[in-house]
Amino acid sequence: MTDKTIKIRGDTIYTKMDIEKELRSFERFMITERKSFYTIKEYKFLISGFLSYCNKDIFSINFEDIENYKNFIVTEKNYSKASQYLAMKALKLYYKFKNTEIPPNLVPPRRSQKMPVYLNQRDAGILLNGSSSTRDRAIISVFLYTGLRVSELVNLEIGDADFEENIIYVHAGKGDKDRIVVMPDICKEQIKDYIKERIKIRSNNNYLFLSNKKTKFNTSTVERMVKRVAEKSGITKKVTPHVLRHTFATSILRNGGDIRFIQQILGHSSLATTQIYTHIDDSTLKEMYSQHMPKY
Repeated sequence: MTDKTIKIRGDTIYTKMDIEKELRSFERFMITERKSFYTIKEYKFLISGFLSYCNKDIFSINFEDIENYKNFIVTEKNYSKASQYLAMKALKLYYKFKNTEIPPNLVPPRRSQKMPVYLNQRDAGILLNGSSSTRDRAIISVFLYTGLRVSELVNLEIGDADFEENIIYVHAGKGDKDRIVVMPDICKEQIKDYIKERIKIRSNNNYLFLSNKKTKFNTSTVERMVKRVAEKSGITKKVTPHVLRHTFATSILRNGGDIRFIQQILGHSSLATTQIYTHIDDSTLKEMYSQHMPKY
């Protein structure tokens, strides 16, 4: 058996070359399905693991193989419920790609509904003023005032910010959907301050936010920047772009925003996804309790 051969259990079926060829075909299929770069990367990784484990042609994989794989990713790989859920979604798409019936036990576990992590109003204000960089301050402002995903922010182009209408156009967001988000004056002014610097930068692309290398931002670079500014500002909570998205949604809800409005502006395809924001923040909870507490 050569070092290019994968033998996990049973007879040798797949080689690394076989799997790589299969993954390239699956990738082309996902592109036609309009899956995002990040989804394609994640699903390829998950399907690679699945094929290596089962070590069988997809048409030979049976009910028991699926059950063994599900047990493997829990007991051996220590996948969280969220990761198990993604693995099952990837497999369903792979079966669709192979144009074969989806096994009935390809069912993900119920994901736990955790309360989203967000910043209170004070910490959000501190974070907004926590960077001396005009660019970084504008990026944080966009997160806190529009609720954009980090993947959507790095793909913004200069023309996507409409200063006349106070809106930002989001093209091909999650699920390949276009939408608009409102850009309040305070956010608009911070973007305009940054654009004064941006238009002086010679670059081969038209992205709104450029990295220090004068290229398109990598999402992980933006995440590190947000974390760095938060730590510098003295915020002890772990802060990420997604935490700022939660902060935006929570603030809208706290100020009386309708859940369907939040769904639309966040770009959720399902209202069920937006339901995580129906929690009550700490200060509102205490205020309501003081008004309605038991009188013994």
